[in-house]
Amino acid sequence: MTRVFSGVKPTGHLTLGNYLGAMRRWAAVDQHEADALFCVVDLHALTVDHDPARVRRLSRQAATLLLASGLNPELCTLFVQSHVDEHARLSYVLECVATDGEMRRMIQYKEKAAREQRRGGSVRLSLLTYPVLMAADILAYAADEVPVGDDQVQHVELTRDLAVRFNQRYGHTFVVPRATRPGVAARVMNLQDPTSKMGKSDDVGPGIVYLLDEPDVVRKKVMRAVTDSGREVVYDREARPGLANLLEILSACSGGSPEELSGAYASYGDLKKDTAEAVVEVLRPVQERHKELCADPGHVERVLRDGAERARGMARPTVDAAYRAIGLLPAVPEAAAEAGGAGVLRV
Repeated sequence: MTRVFSGVKPTGHLTLGNYLGAMRRWAAVDQHEADALFCVVDLHALTVDHDPARVRRLSRQAATLLLASGLNPELCTLFVQSHVDEHARLSYVLECVATDGEMRRMIQYKEKAAREQRRGGSVRLSLLTYPVLMAADILAYAADEVPVGDDQVQHVELTRDLAVRFNQRYGHTFVVPRATRPGVAARVMNLQDPTSKMGKSDDVGPGIVYLLDEPDVVRKKVMRAVTDSGREVVYDREARPGLANLLEILSACSGGSPEELSGAYASYGDLKKDTAEAVVEVLRPVQERHKELCADPGHVERVLRDGAERARGMARPTVDAAYRAIGLLPAVPEAAAEAGGAGVLRV
């Protein structure tokens, strides 16, 4: 089967954009049609200033919401990144293959570094190198496909470059993955700024619908969504981004294309009401299942423990092979060392 790897970063509460753009497809398609691994990439949350307790809390919440969205641990592997040492082991090896120029060309690094500097904060080295850790996340599992939004395609391209370069220099070790992009609503935009992605790392605001928002809160946010000048309801992503965002959300929640839906409305108000109700209904089963899982925290812990063990078994052979290929001395197995036989180093 095709192997798929994807992850969520616990830097904020998961949003409608995360669900419509990725999580729903993971549950409905990927875990059934592929050998799928889904990871809470908590190490990536350490690249900026953070509250340790909040990272732990958001990591658990993200894992619980992934289960609530329909991921089945009997069909896929769900785990937390820091629970599998192979991610960090491989990341350093890949840093020895990547270049400084490649890191500094990453668009997200430029944007995030500039934002940190404007805030008067210092830029952590890990913010520069985390695309290599992302590459390690993918390459450790010999993933064939990586479902990503447009803003992450550059990172998958870097992963491909590092895999090819390593294979050419040290012998074939890694599968070279490819990025795959979801269809409509792959990038849900902020309701108050439809030119910006609805990001979970943003501050709390009326433009972001969180998966655990109460129905009345969802309705209020959607009804207050920014639209565009003019009265006609038309789908035009470039000229009418506010309307296009609402139509894409409605399309993703209830079916039909944005173009077809636009012809069914004579006013912005009716479109907003139907979009709000569609979002409430889409989130209802996720919220109900999340509540059930929170009442049984031991179940979530078992899923993550079993998932980490399974992931470790998948990643270790590839990472060990990368260590050997790049020139690192294999460790002598303890039993062999005690016996003084096979595995003892000879020069």
